[in-house]
Amino acid sequence: MKLYDYRPAPSPRRLRIFMAEKRIEIPTVQIDLRRGEQFSESFRAVNPQCTVPVLELDDGTVISEITAICRYLEETHPTPPLLGRDAKERALVAMWDHRMELEGFYAVAEAFRNSTPGFKGHALTGPQGYEQIPALVERGKARVKQFFQVLDQRLAECEYVAGARFSVADITAMTSVDFAGWVKLGIPDDHTNLKRWHAAVSARPSAKA
Repeated sequence: MKLYDYRPAPSPRRLRIFMAEKRIEIPTVQIDLRRGEQFSESFRAVNPQCTVPVLELDDGTVISEITAICRYLEETHPTPPLLGRDAKERALVAMWDHRMELEGFYAVAEAFRNSTPGFKGHALTGPQGYEQIPALVERGKARVKQFFQVLDQRLAECEYVAGARFSVADITAMTSVDFAGWVKLGIPDDHTNLKRWHAAVSARPSAKA
């Protein structure tokens, strides 16, 4: 297998943490997003969507979405289970992981990609060019603040995002919180539950992946 990655980017980090939790090691190829290597003809042949991470299997099959790659790795490396252990737990993990991505990760991306000069003409990921919309910067930041509040309230009820056990939902949430620093948004001081959880998950060895 082969993993196409870009270490500075927050999106591939989600997958690397998932892999580290399972102690999975896969040879990697770094695609320099700053230099636009994701738009090269050679990489488009691998992933026409021009995004990383991408997992290429031994038979040439390409899996390009993080949730899909995680599902494949969970099936092939079931221990420890990060997508849930039974039907109920898998449903809750999937629900919370989706919310963390939609309300957290995508909100930060909205603010970041619409305010950063390097993304001029590429405000959205993918092969098509989309212009930045300045109004989306403040909307994105407002969404992130709401995300912090929702997450703080959730973590008042349980140790981890999806319940009593660390899961992929925590990985998505942690990378979203860290990504928010890129738009100068940190955890508010009064969000004590969120601070407690963030310190705990950040201390896991996998967080350095």
